[in-house]
Amino acid sequence: MSQPEPSLSPAEPHVAWVLALACPDASGIVHAVTGLLDDLGGNINDSQQFGDPGSGRFHMRVAVDVPASTGPAQVEAAVAAEAERWGMTWTLSRADRPVRTLIMVSRAGHCLNDLLFRTRAGQLPVEVVGVVSNHDTLAPLAGFYDAPFHHLPVTNDTKGEAEARLMEIVEEGEVELVVLARYMQVLSPEMCEALEGWAINIHHSFLPSFKGARPYAQAHERGVKIIGATAHYVTPDLDEGPIIEQDVHRVTHAMTVSRMQAIGQDVEAQVLARAVRLHAEHRVLLVGHRTVVFD
Repeated sequence: MSQPEPSLSPAEPHVAWVLALACPDASGIVHAVTGLLDDLGGNINDSQQFGDPGSGRFHMRVAVDVPASTGPAQVEAAVAAEAERWGMTWTLSRADRPVRTLIMVSRAGHCLNDLLFRTRAGQLPVEVVGVVSNHDTLAPLAGFYDAPFHHLPVTNDTKGEAEARLMEIVEEGEVELVVLARYMQVLSPEMCEALEGWAINIHHSFLPSFKGARPYAQAHERGVKIIGATAHYVTPDLDEGPIIEQDVHRVTHAMTVSRMQAIGQDVEAQVLARAVRLHAEHRVLLVGHRTVVFD
């Protein structure tokens, strides 16, 4: 006589976390981190680490599912205790929650359109809570994607007032990431410091050789053979922040300025989208003026 199959209880729900950390390199760190996650009942889905012999620093990113019954406070307390032991700087983030993002633009819409489309298509783990611009040109585009649009004109006389309002928008929207998607105004040093580590800019050059107006015309006049784009964190040093992502495209003498610009804008949009994804997935660790990027 066959025995009845045992009834199976439904699997306990889990919460997806990402732990990113950096500390002085030493033996036993990986064992300690994985051990504390195991003690919490966690199941590690992905783990990457990098020991930098130049700085003597160790960097690690771990994606882990922890039983929902283990509350955030318990997870944070366990990580904090281990972090104190190893002298770690660390972040613990929910992997299943989109990052609240504010996009800043001027008149060029290619990066904004790309980010909004990818977000709506579920290709970026972000929630666009608003679009800020010093012009009203792109208001219809933001409206098409149901993104709240804030027109903040900027002049030499109103720059301080505009930045104060910008910070109000950031605070009211509980913004976690600011993306300068071809925003053609220079932020003040104070604003850059306030956004340090969570504001990304796209620079229209693989190397910052052609600054200011008409960069592609400048590149065309110099007869360059590659054009590209660099996504980096915003710092008070214009276009000199820690680099997150870069890419290039070959060009020839036969291309017009408009053709080079079209190619360059495609590269800009792709590089910026990749940088936003990497940041939103907590894959970027700042190391002074450099970054460690786990992909």
